Amino acid sequence: MTLTVCVYFRVYFSGLVGLLLILTAEARIGNSSESSFCTESRECLLYDLVCKNDDYEVRHYDSVKWVSTEEECYFMDKATYTAFGRLFKYITGSNEAGVNIDMTTPVTVKIEEKKRLWQSSVFTLSFLLPSDYQMTPPQPTDESVYFTETPDMNVYVRSYGGWMMSLTSGVNSMLLKRDLDKVQATYNKDYHYAVGYDSPMKILNRHNEVWYMVEGEPVCPTSS
Repeated sequence: MTLTVCVYFRVYFSGLVGLLLILTAEARIGNSSESSFCTESRECLLYDLVCKNDDYEVRHYDSVKWVSTEEECYFMDKATYTAFGRLFKYITGSNEAGVNIDMTTPVTVKIEEKKRLWQSSVFTLSFLLPSDYQMTPPQPTDESVYFTETPDMNVYVRSYGGWMMSLTSGVNSMLLKRDLDKVQATYNKDYHYAVGYDSPMKILNRHNEVWYMVEGEPVCPTSS
């Protein structure tokens, strides 16, 4: 009798954990109407605001899965053009299931911090997988396309308008680092993310971001 009860609760608990994982994945990728700058996709990556000041904000993101590809280049613009084409093919049927997958926002570019101006960087472009495909996405047919998972994390975020290009992204990452160093915040200095929310067709009210990963406790003074 005791063994039967233990087996029952083990099965029940395992099922409950699985259900919670599914609900968590869906809860943090929600309807774009819940975000003021996700205007062109059905689903968007959601977050909890930890704190905010005039210079930057701190957000908490749950762990989510992405489909990604890498490109080594001197400039982000050329790298993302090539990488975007690969990922777009994946979501438009170039996967083992042959299914079309909805585009989501944001699109992220993981950028290695350059040690020298003339040094090339590896740019990792990622599309957020929709909630329906967070658990079991179809396998890519292109070997250079693969899945990644960002951890449960806090990030420092600086937002800016206009177009996300090498120049604008570089300037805003420099400004965010300056503000973080000014308040002695600790963050991962090996890489950062350029984050875009808009298609090339959108002209006005564009929204872009720079992310640095928080290390330790986030620092967010109420005034700059």
